[in-house]
Amino acid sequence: MYSLPHTYPSSTNIKHVPFLSHKQADDLVYDITKDRKPKPANMDECKFGREFTDHMLSIEWNKDEGWNRPVIQPLQNISLHPATAVFHYATELFEGMKAYRTPENEISFFRPQMNMDRMLRSAHRACLPQFDGEEFLKCIAELVRVEQEWVPNSRNASLYMRPTFIGTEPTLGVDKSGSALLYCILCPVGSYFSTGTFEPVSLMADPRYIRASKGGFGAYKLGSNYGPTIRVQEEAAKKGCEQVLWLYGSDHKITEVGTMNMFIHWYNEDGEKELATMGLDEGIVLPGITRQSILDITREWGDFKVTERTITMSDLTKALNENRLIEMFGAGTACVVCPIKRILYVDQPLYIPTPVDSLALRLYKSLGAIQVSFI
Repeated sequence: MYSLPHTYPSSTNIKHVPFLSHKQADDLVYDITKDRKPKPANMDECKFGREFTDHMLSIEWNKDEGWNRPVIQPLQNISLHPATAVFHYATELFEGMKAYRTPENEISFFRPQMNMDRMLRSAHRACLPQFDGEEFLKCIAELVRVEQEWVPNSRNASLYMRPTFIGTEPTLGVDKSGSALLYCILCPVGSYFSTGTFEPVSLMADPRYIRASKGGFGAYKLGSNYGPTIRVQEEAAKKGCEQVLWLYGSDHKITEVGTMNMFIHWYNEDGEKELATMGLDEGIVLPGITRQSILDITREWGDFKVTERTITMSDLTKALNENRLIEMFGAGTACVVCPIKRILYVDQPLYIPTPVDSLALRLYKSLGAIQVSFI
């Protein structure tokens, strides 16, 4: 039995939450709509990011006054000047989190402090102001409490939380923004992939395309890391692949898959059973919360060697040819764990084993049990 730290019960009574910067701000303000829309009939079927709840959390900042009062208000459009910094220079970042309904009908978050830590690192890189992550988390928890009827009562669905931070100063000057908006929106989500809740997917691996580079911004959850990947994703779809396997360097290092961290389960060249994923030292891959959770769980299990290191496509094809590859899977907040069945590598198919009693499925079930507090 394994229990991860950092679960945050959104049922905590938080009636007045101060939002902190360097000084205490006013209490959280409520503007609750009386015109609530109907909930989806089957939240298991909700497409990712298509259906939104009735309210949002919004907190404004400017360099002269600091942070304004946090507000929970009806979900609404944001009105910004055409010269606003985020439109021109992508001064934007976001996080992805989920809320789950437990068998006791309580609502819990999964390791949200790690999201706040990562969000603060991204804000620093984007030259957006710092904030108190714990206080922002309390505000998000209160937003979820207000919207608790939107948290699915299902093991196949959850309430996705999208904290977002944008620069809002209306200027064309390339400089850090003198004003900003920190907000959070919510949406119920079922399975991330069209193939189903836990079905293997195919990947396109083309070394002509890279997602991030050493010394760049790949380790930060910036919107500018995602927009340029859409065209490549379309190319993958044309070739019958659901996702892109991102390679890097002349030796074709395996980095990430789509928006997920990549894991390889195999017998290494020393004959050891090993679970490996790319390390964080080069700053190429995102420090995923699901990634870290898988490393934590498997290290505690102690069933095989767990390493963070570089693996190339040459290493992978050699392992395939020598029957040493057990399985491969991606991991991230949206899909949790996603097995891989095929890689189209420079237009040549590589068929990846998908064992019935897989580590991917074991992790999927274990993480799911933790998230909804079954263990």
